[in-house]
Amino acid sequence: MNATAAAVEQAWAVLATVPDPEVPALSICDLGIVREVGCDGEGTSVVLTPTYSGCPATEVIATSVREALVAAGLGPVRLSQRLAPAWTTDWISAEGRRKLRDYGIAPPDGLQSVNDGAATRVRIRPRNLACPRCGSTDTERLSAFGSTACKAMHRCLACREPFEHFKPI
Repeated sequence: MNATAAAVEQAWAVLATVPDPEVPALSICDLGIVREVGCDGEGTSVVLTPTYSGCPATEVIATSVREALVAAGLGPVRLSQRLAPAWTTDWISAEGRRKLRDYGIAPPDGLQSVNDGAATRVRIRPRNLACPRCGSTDTERLSAFGSTACKAMHRCLACREPFEHFKPI
């Protein structure tokens, strides 16, 4: 492996430790917002796609990325944002979905936007949403919004525990 490839691999490993400020159980890599990483003789470049264009965590994430890479000796760091294609919950890794569930947040289902050549409807109010604590699908939505705009509040009717659901987009 050449030095550039090793630096890129190291940068990805560092970024996998940077937590999302709104859901710290996930790294920004689990969330799928790190789109590209490149290294050259002048430092490291990172392309990020925010979860939505008005996301208040965007600045915190950029600062965290820069600080983590510089601390790992991979600076200077050049950051850029890519808004198209827009981020989707399909970009959350399987490991990220598991971490959400373990953290007590019901993960979004994969959207699979194309099914046999036809678009699939995205359900903002999913049916049979499983409780991340007990697994029951006997749940109800309490509010369209949770602690952040990207989550909704639900309650399990089996174990009676409230939980958030990461909305599919």
